[in-house]
Amino acid sequence: MICGLSLEHQKLAPTINLDNPDPECDLDYVPNVAREAKVDITMSNSFGFGGHNATIILKKFQD
Repeated sequence: MICGLSLEHQKLAPTINLDNPDPECDLDYVPNVAREAKVDITMSNSFGFGGHNATIILKKFQD
């Protein structure tokens, strides 16, 4: 759901509950508030019990 909304609204969803990022971990976090960005492709992973996993990749439609 969030991936589709990111494509539609061209925003990155925030990393919720990110209070103390590790300074040794050099990642581009999106802390607590959504950020505008060019979003063309998104990926969502879902991991379940017993090895049941799923991934969906969405790409913005182009004429």
